[in-house]
Amino acid sequence: MNNKKNSSAEEGEILGLIAGSGRLPFLVAEGAKNAGLKVICVGLAGAVENSLAGKVDVFRTAAIARPGSWIRKLKKHGVRKTIMVGRVQKGRLFTPWRIFHYLPDWRAFRIYYWRLRDKSKLNDSLLSALADELETGGIILEDSTMYCREHLATLGVMTDVSQNPLSQSEIEFGWNMAKKLGELDIGQAIAVKEKEVIAVEAIEGTAAMIERAGIYCKSGGWTLFKVSKPQQDMRFDVPCVGPDTITSLAQNKAKCLVIEAEKTIIIDKPETIKLANKLGISIIGHCL
Repeated sequence: MNNKKNSSAEEGEILGLIAGSGRLPFLVAEGAKNAGLKVICVGLAGAVENSLAGKVDVFRTAAIARPGSWIRKLKKHGVRKTIMVGRVQKGRLFTPWRIFHYLPDWRAFRIYYWRLRDKSKLNDSLLSALADELETGGIILEDSTMYCREHLATLGVMTDVSQNPLSQSEIEFGWNMAKKLGELDIGQAIAVKEKEVIAVEAIEGTAAMIERAGIYCKSGGWTLFKVSKPQQDMRFDVPCVGPDTITSLAQNKAKCLVIEAEKTIIIDKPETIKLANKLGISIIGHCL
C-alpha cells in the first residue's frame, strides 16, 4: 500500500515533454520547472533544438515516425503525463520515399492503417490517433498550455492603441472566414483587407502565407486572422504567434493581428507585444 502511494506521488512530480522545433517547448519546460516538476524530454530528431537539453532534466531524441521509441524513453524515467509541443514541418510527411526515410515502427503503422479511419481530416485524425496510441503505452497527453498559460492571448486590444483599428464588421468577416477554414481542417489563418480574402494558410504554414499576402497586397494595411479550430483539442496544434510573426507582418505591410483569446499562445508575450508596439502592429484578442 505504501509503495503505491509513493509511486503516485513521484509520478505527479514528473512531466514528459515531446518536443518539436521553436520556442514553445522552452516555455513549457520553464513553466513546468517553475512548478517544481522534473522534466523528461524526448526531442523529435530533425526538428528539436539541441539547446533544449540545457533546460530539462533528461533529454533524449527519437525519430519522428517511431512513437514506440518515444514511449520507451519516457517510461524509462517513470513518465505518464506528457505534453507535446513544437513545430514539425507537415511538408516533410509528403517527401518522396518517406516510408524508407523515416522507417516507421509498428505503432506508426498501426496509427495510420488502423486508428486513422477518417482521412478526410488527416491532421486532426492523425493527432488524435497518435494520442490514443500513446495512451495504450501508458503515456497520457495533457493540455499543452497548462504550464504556459501566462502567454495566452487575452480579450481585447493588447497593444498600446487608443481604440480598435478594425470595425466590428471587419472583425466578424475575417473571424468567420478563418473559423470556416479551421472547420475544414485546411489551416488556421487568413489575410484580409476590406472584407476581401488575400491569402489562405494551408500546408505551407502561417509564415509563408504572410509573405504571400505581402506580395498580393503591396499597398499594405491588411489583417492577419489566426484562430483555433471549432473543436480545438488543446493537447496539440494550438495556434501560436510570436516575435517572428510580428516582424514578418511589419515587413509585409500588415496593420493588425486578430487572434483567439484564451486559445492562442503568444510566444514570449511581453516581448512580442513590445515589438508590436514598436513596429506599429495592433494585436487584438477576440472570441465568439
